[in-house]
Amino acid sequence: MDCIGLFPGQGSQHVGMGKFLYENFEPAKHVFEEASDSISVDLKKLCFEGDEKVLALTENTQPALVTVSMAVWRVLNAECELPIKFLAGHSVGEYSALAASGVMSLAEAVSSVKKRGQLMQSAVPVGEGGMLAVLGLTEPQVLFLCDAVRKKTNAVLEPANFNSPGQIVISGASDAITYAVENTNKEMFGAEAPRRLKLIPLNVSAPFHCSMMLPAQEKLEEHLNSIAFKTPKKPIIQNVAAAPVSGVEEIKKNIIKQLASPVLWEQSLKSITDPAQYKFLELGSGKVLSGLTKKTLGAEINSFNFNTIDELKTFIETI
Repeated sequence: MDCIGLFPGQGSQHVGMGKFLYENFEPAKHVFEEASDSISVDLKKLCFEGDEKVLALTENTQPALVTVSMAVWRVLNAECELPIKFLAGHSVGEYSALAASGVMSLAEAVSSVKKRGQLMQSAVPVGEGGMLAVLGLTEPQVLFLCDAVRKKTNAVLEPANFNSPGQIVISGASDAITYAVENTNKEMFGAEAPRRLKLIPLNVSAPFHCSMMLPAQEKLEEHLNSIAFKTPKKPIIQNVAAAPVSGVEEIKKNIIKQLASPVLWEQSLKSITDPAQYKFLELGSGKVLSGLTKKTLGAEINSFNFNTIDELKTFIETI
């Protein structure tokens, strides 16, 4: 059975991630060493012994997640022959997919996301932007909500992550976020009022994946233009395309555009024809993407995680 490799993004990190890989597999040690050297940061210490708040800083989280994902990827490829059909990554996870597919090196991916994190954080001063998880609304209803709030506040509020049916994240200015939390109700949707509606402020330091990130996107483009992108060994289902992409120029254009554009994760998963024929591998920390995959494609989807040595061995036995 062919596999689809999924690489997690911000929010999946935790102190201790990847430690069992480092302690048990030589390829994982090499990943941590190579990644650490590329940005002059001790990623082993950051991931295994660091403080949760330090790890949660965007410029730390992003290289740490890519490093752990690539450690999982290289260990699996050393232990078995992975029959990969497509690769995809959620937000910063797309850089892991680029590295795994050979579009860029591990060092280039880690240094790029370190730069990306710094640019994202500096694009909007802390306290001037935020994000909300919106539960229970359809895509048209979320677009209606954002438009209504923008008209009332004259401030940015846009969809940022289409994670799964009924789970969409919106992003924008703090004034718009506050207004949305205080004034959104089921009645505003008239006859199409949802059965449930919940808005949850997210603990993030900036309004990711919206137009407020355009200044960061322009600077990131300068950095990415210095990297010689290579043809991917496997097609990558990119966030902004929600479809498999193999062309080098299109991949570069999409990864640049991704920073200030919504992550079309639900749409990306739905682009996969006959998903029941695949094993879905969450290649990195946590189980967020496995949950989103089952919510989007059905609970019967065959998914695997790699957070312990037992989970890794269980999967290898199925190959």
